[in-house]
Amino acid sequence: MATRFRFRLESLLKLRHSLEEVAQRTLARTLTLRDQAQAHLAEQLLLQAATIESRGTPRHAAVDLERWRAIERFLLVLERRIAAGRDQLREAEARVAEARQELLRAHRAHLMLVRLKERRQEQHALETLREEARDMDEMAVLRYRLGPGNGPSAREVPQ
Repeated sequence: MATRFRFRLESLLKLRHSLEEVAQRTLARTLTLRDQAQAHLAEQLLLQAATIESRGTPRHAAVDLERWRAIERFLLVLERRIAAGRDQLREAEARVAEARQELLRAHRAHLMLVRLKERRQEQHALETLREEARDMDEMAVLRYRLGPGNGPSAREVPQ
């Protein structure tokens, strides 16, 4: 009787699969953080453009210097925030690239074990097939030897 296939590295395969899932979740989190950084930077850039537009004064109107100074100070603060936002975005992009590489490594490690399992299953199936063929051959030889003309019932029983 053929034995059931048992992959000895099944627990390692499960571990690698779970590590791949963790890497996928990590990549999803880093992508979310990067998207948030992009959205924040876009908000800051829109605010800067709106502030620059608000600096203008109508023709022949008096220029409010205090308001102008406040707007300029705010623009300086916005420029710093935009620079910091760009730095955060670059860092987030680097973390995303790192998370992608980690996911790729985890996927390759998992896939390697899956392929090994498949090869071992194929080897086991082939060995089982050979064993069954050998058993069938043995049964055929035994049937031939004990055939209708060669069996104990066909022989004369001495009296």
